[in-house]
Amino acid sequence: MIAYPQMTAEQRKREYTRQQEAFEALKAQKLSLNMARGKPGKQQLDMVSDVIFNLMKEPKDFLSGSIDVRNYGEMSGLPSAKRLFAELLGCKPEQVFVGGNASLQLMYDTISKAYTHGLVHSERPWCREERVKWLCPAPGYDRHFKITESFGFELITIPMTSEGPDMDAVEAAVKDPAVKGIWCVPKYSNPDGVIYSDETVRRMAALRPAAPDFTVMWDNAYCVHEFEGAYVDFPDILAECAAAGNPDMVFEFASTSKITLPGAGIACFATSEENLAYLSELLTIQIISFDKVNQQRHVLYLKDKANTLELMKKHAAIMGPKFRAVLDTLDREIAPLEIASWERPRGGYFVSLNAMPGTAHRTWELCREAGVTLTGAGATFPYGKDPRDSNLRIAPSLPPVEELEKAIDVLCVCLKMAALEKLGV
Repeated sequence: MIAYPQMTAEQRKREYTRQQEAFEALKAQKLSLNMARGKPGKQQLDMVSDVIFNLMKEPKDFLSGSIDVRNYGEMSGLPSAKRLFAELLGCKPEQVFVGGNASLQLMYDTISKAYTHGLVHSERPWCREERVKWLCPAPGYDRHFKITESFGFELITIPMTSEGPDMDAVEAAVKDPAVKGIWCVPKYSNPDGVIYSDETVRRMAALRPAAPDFTVMWDNAYCVHEFEGAYVDFPDILAECAAAGNPDMVFEFASTSKITLPGAGIACFATSEENLAYLSELLTIQIISFDKVNQQRHVLYLKDKANTLELMKKHAAIMGPKFRAVLDTLDREIAPLEIASWERPRGGYFVSLNAMPGTAHRTWELCREAGVTLTGAGATFPYGKDPRDSNLRIAPSLPPVEELEKAIDVLCVCLKMAALEKLGV
């Protein structure tokens, strides 16, 4: 197999004709396949649903110690739910606030409260700042970027490396007092699947920002989400920040969305006790308490970290073959052609693919035409603008393996066509 850049013009023309024929044959199948979002597949949902909704039948099941979970109260969450998340994250229960089903809502609320009221160390609410800037490691999570964009913040791209965000760039950027924070997905980052190195975590915790209320939004969404190999332990960012003299600088987020049920799980943030007390007071104005019945249900089901990790092995048995289907096909069909590169994650929910510069959007268009939905090209960068038009985020989790194999075949053909068009045919 000859790499496309090494082909003659005539060879590329013949190859393009061959790929066009394959593309038309795929279109004729009238496929409707989705690799756009990191949704658990039906098999994963069924595995959990047959148990979790049948746990609470007796009156005693609605008691968490002396707390009746059906009633008002316990604004920051059931103590048992706090203990569960603290064990998963490696922090202290008194640092944990347990909310509803969505960690994204808690992230939004944190930014919103900073905007309207400021944070513990704010000189004024962020809405009264002349300018607010926010650091966005990219490729990154589009929903993170949308939150800060929606408040009118200026988004600044920080390059991702194999060890996490480029910390030289971060350390330089935080010298600007207008820079108020950074988004981080520290374990199996979305979409690259990078695990931040210990050095990156330490440097992040030891930042000396010019803004006294600079905030690290630490979205530890995939803290127990290995699908290949053993569980990877990870530093406690709260302890690292405290040791570096920055105890109030970080808010860590997690949820059970990809452990139990995405629409009916529980979520938390973990932070300093001072931050927690401050945010709790503000949140009390908008809600009396979150769904403690569901918190109790999850405590009864997950029990502790050891039991949760056993459940995650069952998820891995479903997820692993899906990721191998994607990666093995890319290795076979695309690697010899020298038209794209990709990461090989061992956990998380995505494969980050870098197509030939200038071809990601065209690849996305061709996939859509052939009935395969991908996350929009550019979505992994601030403002949805990939300066190289290269990155595509693949989400293998939702389709069954047999459908996924068809979808990745379509993607490979589209990558080839877009690359050949870029090289000239």
